[in-house]
Amino acid sequence: MFNPDRTAAPLTRWMHRFHARLSGFAHPAKGFVSQPEPRTIGSFARGRQLVAGNFLFAGHLVEAPKTLIWDIAPPDHGFEEETQGFGWLDDLAAVADPTTRERAQAWLWGWIERYGAGRGPGWTPDLTGRRIIRWIHHALFVLRGVDKEQSDAFYRSLARQTIFLSRRWQSSSPGLPRFEALTGLLYAGLSLEGMAKYVAPAVKALARDCRSQVDAQGGIPTRNPEELLEVFTLLTWAAAALQEAGQAVHPDHQAAIERIAPTLRTLRHADGGLARFHGGGRGAEGRLDTALAASGIKGRAADGLAMGYARLSAGRTSVVVDASPPPAGKASYNAHASTLAFELTSGRRPVVVNCGSGAIFGAKWRRAGRATPSHSTLCLDGYSSSRLGGRGKAELLTDIPKNVPIEVSQAPDGMRFEGGHDGYAKSYGLTHARTLELTFDGRGMAGEELLIALDEAAKRRFDKVPQTVALEGIPYHIRFHLHPEVDATVDMGGASVSLALKSGELWLFRHEGTAQMTLEPSVYLEKGRLRPRATKQIVLSGRAMDYATRIRWSLAKAQDTPISIRDLNRDEPDLT
Repeated sequence: MFNPDRTAAPLTRWMHRFHARLSGFAHPAKGFVSQPEPRTIGSFARGRQLVAGNFLFAGHLVEAPKTLIWDIAPPDHGFEEETQGFGWLDDLAAVADPTTRERAQAWLWGWIERYGAGRGPGWTPDLTGRRIIRWIHHALFVLRGVDKEQSDAFYRSLARQTIFLSRRWQSSSPGLPRFEALTGLLYAGLSLEGMAKYVAPAVKALARDCRSQVDAQGGIPTRNPEELLEVFTLLTWAAAALQEAGQAVHPDHQAAIERIAPTLRTLRHADGGLARFHGGGRGAEGRLDTALAASGIKGRAADGLAMGYARLSAGRTSVVVDASPPPAGKASYNAHASTLAFELTSGRRPVVVNCGSGAIFGAKWRRAGRATPSHSTLCLDGYSSSRLGGRGKAELLTDIPKNVPIEVSQAPDGMRFEGGHDGYAKSYGLTHARTLELTFDGRGMAGEELLIALDEAAKRRFDKVPQTVALEGIPYHIRFHLHPEVDATVDMGGASVSLALKSGELWLFRHEGTAQMTLEPSVYLEKGRLRPRATKQIVLSGRAMDYATRIRWSLAKAQDTPISIRDLNRDEPDLT
């Protein structure tokens, strides 16, 4: 994920290096006072791959058997960041045999030798906080069998990183980077000898950021569901560490946990994964369920929006809709032009999706993934509903929809979502309105798209569209991106598209005939793979010729699809 902290000003980077080296003169810790239980969840398969010398970070695979991880030339900054954050230690600890322990020890003490004196790219507050958490979580794993000299170096390095954090956490960006820095500082203060003085300031700062960064809906400014999960996980870890040390959790800290948990449940699809919006993915396997269980919060979000998203769910089907304007200002550095886009999941199988974040595949894929055509919604004349700024603005969103009215209500045979946005009103005078109705049994959804000029001013703007466009109509495309595991086939002479899921379910997509329907190539962008996955998209195309254009469509299970299906097929990991 692109992080604005990585583009910090030269003075900020110099100050990081200065304080990293200055921290080495402080009195070092010599051991643990208390040690939190390891809570990070690693992947056994990735741990085995690392031992075999297959380094997959930030979408790059480097094959380097029997090579120290620090001897690998990083292909890009994302690769380097993932190695410096020590998330791979979770994967090695998931294997936890003598070979992986030896590898973890070699890499950890290799880092101390090469970067521990305050040199290198890993000395930023968020990466340092992330690294401290992993070192403390897996201390028993890495310290087993080491001599006193190595043990002293381990504690000395932890102390140095803690002191660096105490001096530099304020320079991290509000949001996830600062939560990482403060949680790392709190962990170290609770765990290390001589570092208790940092606990109170960390608790106070964490509570302040909980108040300012977690809103009443349990959301964060970036509206990124996966980032919200990471913040929630850090807050639950910090709360558990405080309780284990016999200290109280600040009321603002606990209140933030209680607000976030119901929101995450709203953003969770029927298959357990998060909705993929605004740069976020499905979330690490098991992370969401573990964090929710650890929080002890059982409630669900009240009716209405959760972090700007609406949810329809019935039977085995879940639908999540982006029902608010996208993030604005600095919070939009990873935001997408996805207003009114939706995702639909049936049981354990995603059906309609968004393409996702292309950040790990390079700048061009990152920009493409943020555009409206990469989402399951309407795109007018090839333009996004929000504009992407230039490089000077760090790719922030501009000209975002300002008016996004929505309503979720009961329909005669299910639930109804109604929403609209004015992202195209300034350019074309047209407002996009979308209605989605999900039946009570979850077996069918009906949709309606409306392009309408709402008032006389909008009609005049529509009439001023260049005649070469107006005479032929303004082209629109309504896209329904499909998950790569959906087998899509055009049938009934082109009148419908059948969607076969691996579970055995069969869904049918139909439309009323006012638009042209095609089945076209698409891509599915996700972390942990070497390249985008090929998939397909259903596209309804036409032209808006008048002040109002209406398009109706439906997506429903075939009549012979059973009500209950035993979906027991295991999805084997595939890195390609």
